[in-house]
Amino acid sequence: MRKYLLSATAVCAVLAGYGTAFADEAAAQKWIDQEFQPSSLSKAEQLDEMKWFIDAAAPFKGMEINVLSEGIPTHGYESEVLTKAFEDITGIKVNHQILGEGEVVQAVQTQMQTQRNLYDGYVNDSDLIGTHSRLQLAYNLTEQMAGDWAATTSPTLDLDDFMGVQFTTGPDGNLYQLPDQQFANLYWFRKDWFDREDLKAAFKEKYGYELGVPVNWSAYEDIAEFFSNDVKEIDGTPIYGHMDYGKRAPDLGWRMTDAWLSMAGAGSKGEPNGVPIDEWGIRMEAGSCNPVGASVTRGGAANGPAAVYAIRKWDEWLRNYAPPGAASFDFYQSLPALSQGNVAQQIFWYTAFTADMVKPQSEGNNTVDENGNPLWRMAPSPHGPYWEEGQKVGYQDVGSWTFLKSTPSDRAQAAWLYAQFVTSKTVDVKKSHVGLTFIRDSSVNHESFTERAPKLGGLVEFYRSPDRVAWSPTGINVPDYPKLAQIWWQQIGDVNSGAFTPQEAMDRLAEEMDITMGRMQQADEAANVYGGCGPRLNEEKDPSEWLGKGGAKAKLDNEKPQGQTVNYDELVARWNQ
Repeated sequence: MRKYLLSATAVCAVLAGYGTAFADEAAAQKWIDQEFQPSSLSKAEQLDEMKWFIDAAAPFKGMEINVLSEGIPTHGYESEVLTKAFEDITGIKVNHQILGEGEVVQAVQTQMQTQRNLYDGYVNDSDLIGTHSRLQLAYNLTEQMAGDWAATTSPTLDLDDFMGVQFTTGPDGNLYQLPDQQFANLYWFRKDWFDREDLKAAFKEKYGYELGVPVNWSAYEDIAEFFSNDVKEIDGTPIYGHMDYGKRAPDLGWRMTDAWLSMAGAGSKGEPNGVPIDEWGIRMEAGSCNPVGASVTRGGAANGPAAVYAIRKWDEWLRNYAPPGAASFDFYQSLPALSQGNVAQQIFWYTAFTADMVKPQSEGNNTVDENGNPLWRMAPSPHGPYWEEGQKVGYQDVGSWTFLKSTPSDRAQAAWLYAQFVTSKTVDVKKSHVGLTFIRDSSVNHESFTERAPKLGGLVEFYRSPDRVAWSPTGINVPDYPKLAQIWWQQIGDVNSGAFTPQEAMDRLAEEMDITMGRMQQADEAANVYGGCGPRLNEEKDPSEWLGKGGAKAKLDNEKPQGQTVNYDELVARWNQ
């Protein structure tokens, strides 16, 4: 064994004799062997991919860059593990900071407004694609990859393997953002409770149909009432039929803009977003890039009957069927509350929570059995009474690498290398196992996920299914996401507090969006701020001119049709066909 007992000085001398590249390749091999398994590539292919990063990063070696993302397990892994790997392999140090999503959006907005370089790269939701494609303040990745960044664009990037690039492509056909993590909002339920014969019999006797995955909001409400008011407790523990959150904070706005109105049936038919009215209630005619209004009086639907119904149901269910205190929870607090194991279902549940919901009982998760098998499942979310076939069925978050032109090109390219590294095929299967936020088809279809699928509650089946594409992010009707998004949580928060009725709050929200879009129109007409694609508001008309006549849908006489459910196992069987 003496041959291995070299001094540190001797080791350095040996490595120096081979040059820096040898040391980098040795580091890459170490990370490949010890961390980046499993992978969709062979170890030899992984090393070849890493050799390209070593060479491409050489001009930037020794640089220290700063990037920013929100706090989910995927980004925790990047910040704590992948930054170290990237520095070992390329010599570029990355400070990967994590903040709340609201703070990330605020930082992006501040850098765009001030033109000061705050961060060299952002994981910024693709919800801003309408903003970035209009303002042209973000690097156009299609142009950069073919031009100045050609030497720092990986030959194994394989954009066709990314499942979300259609959401990060502007109306001009150019790519502005590179997906880093992707998750949908789905329906979550306690399958072990739903499968109990006594509960199934009691539910059917009361409601006249089977206890199962709700197809419509009527069934969801019936199930919420059943567990909260009829079942009341299981194994001595008080239980509730619904979970949600309502704190007056930025994430309450996303709770609604993440397609809640569309799920109720507001807006128009069309995929990936409604045309002409999208999931925010903003109208933009087919073939145009100019939003014309959000209010019913301008042809929009943000304060129409379906939108008001959506907000009313959110408020009613939160008050009537959720655990005490849920109304004061935010997005981040709602997760640990769900893992207590006292909730039967959640209509609006992000699959980004999967990594935490599969933790063992020893870590305080009461929604798995003693062997770590989930007692819950995920399924497509039900839709409201205004929904029609062909409308958007749900939301998908695509957190994507975004680089602003106010970042110097050398720093942006170093960050671009890091972005490609953390999404590379060498790394992505392992990263997907940690964060469970799939971005590549080659990762979700990897055999290791076939083996792990039974412990992930339907996640793998969903992302392998053709239904996956029906869940989509905010579309291009939203002309300036940071400016408009902040209006939502403030107005919706006034419903939760009781200060305004759902109708009053949505009237105010729609009006404020139109006022804000009016200012954008003035800026665009005066200085081409939005590249000619800023709002061009319609003149206001009496609501009767629009309601049910190509604008917002008219109020239904019956907003509580018969509940409908579907058997979960039959649903998954259809996915697997």
